[in-house]
Amino acid sequence: MATYGCLREELENQEEKYLASYAIKSRQSKGRRFHEEDHSYRTNFQRDRDRIIHSTAFRRLEYKTQVFVSHEGDHYRTRLTHTIEVAQISRCIARALRLNEDLAEAIALVHDLGHTPFGHAGEETLNEIMKDHGGFEHNRQTLRVVDLLEEKYPDFPGLNLTYEVREGIMKHETSYDHPIPAEFNPDEKATLECQLVNLADEIAYHCHDIDDGLASDVLKEEELNQITLWSDLSKNLKKKYAHLSPSQRRHQLVRTLINFEVSDLIEETKRIVQKYQIKMLEDVRNAGENIVRFSDTTKKLNSQLRKFLFDEMYRHYRMIRMADKARRIITPLFEAYLEDSNQLPPSFRHRLKDEDKMQLICDYIAGMTDRFALQEYKKLFDPFERV
Repeated sequence: MATYGCLREELENQEEKYLASYAIKSRQSKGRRFHEEDHSYRTNFQRDRDRIIHSTAFRRLEYKTQVFVSHEGDHYRTRLTHTIEVAQISRCIARALRLNEDLAEAIALVHDLGHTPFGHAGEETLNEIMKDHGGFEHNRQTLRVVDLLEEKYPDFPGLNLTYEVREGIMKHETSYDHPIPAEFNPDEKATLECQLVNLADEIAYHCHDIDDGLASDVLKEEELNQITLWSDLSKNLKKKYAHLSPSQRRHQLVRTLINFEVSDLIEETKRIVQKYQIKMLEDVRNAGENIVRFSDTTKKLNSQLRKFLFDEMYRHYRMIRMADKARRIITPLFEAYLEDSNQLPPSFRHRLKDEDKMQLICDYIAGMTDRFALQEYKKLFDPFERV
């Protein structure tokens, strides 16, 4: 009978041979909060990825808003499809830069688990409600989800993810970020795997918000032609394909935009690594700035694109209506649960003896999908709805 060695060790040996010297190797992991034996055929970061995918919070992303509330249409991005797209872009970049693809994928898959229903409007609403109780921020909530709120294992709370994935959660850069806890050494720069996910997220939501904006008629292509980057790509596409259907043209333009952004990021990051003579992980940690970045030219082009999206899409009257609707659903729900906590389900209510009521209600609402929040609102406030 044939015998086989430990596949995990083979995979770890392959990482040592193939990955860049400054990439995170699975053997380098600082480990988990609660000790577990290594798996026979999966590395630490592969196990993290699998735990994230099988979590309840990950499945809920299917019915959480990216830009358009899920019932607005079946073809718009949800928080789940956005997350999958970020993971795909992250894997591509990590592979090209010889970084740890499994770690980058795990960080990408986990980065939005703490998002509220109704997108950033939901986050802003909970942050306002919780302003005297520490506020609300989705990175911190994501860490609560994976460290505490997921209940799957008998030996520890949460998912017991590795330090590197948990660090990737807290050092994921967004405009809503709060100070990084001391546990994650805020003075140290994030791993390159974490840094690339930050920008893969930016690439995904810029490009796919444009796609959804055009599909919904919130954006018009003639308006996008004001944007230098889009205009240049559009002219080049027209030279190559003169007779495309509107759907094909939109798809090809978004595809080309993603390729442009990813290619620029990879080449610029290679240049910066060489310029600053990045050799080891410590060089990454001690760098005064992020190593993974766009070129200066692309940064300027993206800045113009970002401003356009903010002015023409995120401030569009339909988006404002959806944001206002989110506030008018989440705020009364919170107030109703606060007034009478017996309206919370038993699975949450039993935690009241050990936890702050405000935080408990915040956890409950943050975990809701758009669909569930709407159903709860009807049950609590519509006298003709069955409870």
